[in-house]
Formats: sequence, C-alpha cells, structure tokens
Amino acid sequence: MPKSKAPAQTFEEPKYLRQLVADRTPVRVKLVTGEEAEGTIEYWDQGFIRLTREPDEPNLFIYKHSIRYIEELED
Repeated sequence: MPKSKAPAQTFEEPKYLRQLVADRTPVRVKLVTGEEAEGTIEYWDQGFIRLTREPDEPNLFIYKHSIRYIEELED
C-alpha cells in the first residue's frame, strides 16, 4: 500500500488566529526581515493581519507572507 502524503493544508491557522482575536492575546510578530512588533491581533483574513498596538504606536496591517512567526506573550 502506498504511503499517504501529508495534507497540503490542515486548517489550523484560521482556528488559531480566531482564538487569538477572541481572547485578545498579546502577541509578538517576528517578520522575515528580523523586525518585531507587539500588540493584539484585531482582524485577519487570507492575506494579512491587523495588529493593534499601544495608544502611542500606530496599528499595523502585516501581510502574512512577511511573517516568520507569531509568539504569544504573557499578560
């Protein structure tokens, strides 16, 4: 019997992002350029996330292809 291939998509990303938004979890977003930004994810879609930051910092729209990883921060 041939080995089965891993699925191309697990659909875990939308579930995870939905949870981060619902819980207003503070996160650090590390970009492929090495830059980092912290805040909470307020909105996301197939191509980008909206990162809401502290009142004195501008909110960011970040393309997903620019993100290396998202790390949850402790409150």
